[in-house]
Amino acid sequence: MPKSNFRVGRSKTGLGLFALKKFRKGDYLVTYQGRKLTNPQAEELEARGNKYLFEINSRWTRDGSPRSNLARYVNHSCAPNVETMIRGHKITYEACKGIYPGDELLVDYGKNYWDIFIKKHGCRCDACKAGGGRTNPPWLKKNKEKRRRLREAAERRLKLKKLKAKKANAKKLNAQRRKKQKKRR
Repeated sequence: MPKSNFRVGRSKTGLGLFALKKFRKGDYLVTYQGRKLTNPQAEELEARGNKYLFEINSRWTRDGSPRSNLARYVNHSCAPNVETMIRGHKITYEACKGIYPGDELLVDYGKNYWDIFIKKHGCRCDACKAGGGRTNPPWLKKNKEKRRRLREAAERRLKLKKLKAKKANAKKLNAQRRKKQKKRR
């Protein structure tokens, strides 16, 4: 695809790749380009701080550090709109949902990258900020919601119990008043 379909711009996590046209689910977006390295060579580069290494398989890794590689600007999100496709030694990104002009291309980098680079500083993606994602997994959110619903139900039962006790007490007092009034007559 020509470069005119995307622009590199400022995002919440640094530089990001933004769509300039609409893409449908399954559309090809961009290829992750760069020289092919053996994994030991890639480990040496990683030790020097290179973050643009994409492991193809157990033997080969792609070095995506050249700025001509547009795919290097696709940022991480726990709720991605792009998925990675590896066919042979070719790495491409495809839309996993509709992408509209102005949307940033986001992919889930995977557990290894998360553990090495993101976990210690915390994820800054919108999904994590909204209470989902790896920082706040959906199952934890569901458990929080379940606990909240149970707590609210217990509070309602307690209020109902107090209200019944108050009504019973009021009936008792009314009965006592009536007795007193009957005695006075």
